[in-house]
Amino acid sequence: MNQESELQIFRKYLQKKGLRYTPEREQIIKEIFLTHDHFDVDTLYLRMRQKGLQISKASIYRLIPLLIEAGLIEEVFFEDGHMHYEYIYGHEPHCHLRCISCKRIEEFRDPHWPDMEKMLKEKFGYEITNYKLEVQGLCPACKEKQKKE
Repeated sequence: MNQESELQIFRKYLQKKGLRYTPEREQIIKEIFLTHDHFDVDTLYLRMRQKGLQISKASIYRLIPLLIEAGLIEEVFFEDGHMHYEYIYGHEPHCHLRCISCKRIEEFRDPHWPDMEKMLKEKFGYEITNYKLEVQGLCPACKEKQKKE
């Protein structure tokens, strides 16, 4: 079974909402889905400007909530005054391990999640549709650096 592309999903979403699909929106979406890194609006904007794309930051800010609502990206964490996002369409849910010192991010999947999901369903009656888990600490390099200080 073929999975629909991000652009197809988004076009259908906009059509249902009665909104226009514009070339500017398409450029932004393509840039977001070129990489699987976490991003914020400022870094996305700068990356697009460096490529010579004439996109306004306001257009990106207006598009982000639509992409979240369409299930293509999600908010991941707030840091340095900016919300960071990631591309989630077609990806398995995963967790984040963030270093509080150097800001490094490791992604991991929790092998215990199916058991946890089953327990939550049984105990609380919830139908789990998604989850987010972020664990913060010091990465090995920062931990070692702190020991030497």
